[in-house]
Amino acid sequence: MAGTMYPPESIYNLIPREEVKFQKPPRYMSKFREQVKLEKQANKATNKTMGPATVEVPLPEKFLLKHSKEAKSTEKKPVFDYVDEFKPRKPRIPQKSEKPLMGIHTRKDFVKINAIENIMAVPRKPQPIYADTKRGDKHPMENSGLVPKYLKKKDYGETPEYLLQRREEVKKAQEEYDNYVQECMKQGAMKQLSDDERKNILEGLKNNWDELHHQYQGLSVVTDTTPKKHRKERLELEMKQLERDIDLIERYKSIFISNN
Repeated sequence: MAGTMYPPESIYNLIPREEVKFQKPPRYMSKFREQVKLEKQANKATNKTMGPATVEVPLPEKFLLKHSKEAKSTEKKPVFDYVDEFKPRKPRIPQKSEKPLMGIHTRKDFVKINAIENIMAVPRKPQPIYADTKRGDKHPMENSGLVPKYLKKKDYGETPEYLLQRREEVKKAQEEYDNYVQECMKQGAMKQLSDDERKNILEGLKNNWDELHHQYQGLSVVTDTTPKKHRKERLELEMKQLERDIDLIERYKSIFISNN
């Protein structure tokens, strides 16, 4: 092949040459080798992994008991942990050496007193209930919503106090603003737009919005280039700003502007 390159021939290449042996560099040995060995030997504990060579077998009488290896606390726990706060504790049990009180008599006729109390007692009114199933499942009537509970309240149907307070605050703020506007108008710093000016501005804003909307409708569906994307975003921002201005002018009939 014409493109193949061969090295130049020489007769010296036929002379046998001695094979050159590569000698490895000496192995790296740290100067802290002996120190590390001494530290390792010093920190090594005997019988750490495998245990002692011979282990004493426990006697059959000293078998392992339940909870014998758990840490025992010196604090004494009460017999009954639960204590009811609403019910008082019962009196302690009398000791064997204590003698009961003897010789106490009473002339109270318990049978007669019980009969009088039962005769004079007012009968209990049955609790109003309602049944909501065919099997007669009963539920209390009070919290069911069937009893006109809130209709009988004294303040039912009246305006709450916080709403009255809020109404007064809004009214006071409006009065202060009106006074401020009147003072500015007297000083000549502000003037009020007339109805004709307001209508002209509103019509101009709507015409501008229609023109931008017509341009927006004429945009291509696919925004595959950067100029198309920027133009679409610019038209959307301008239309949103015009919508805010139109909403602001339509919402307020009286508009004040500064003369400065």
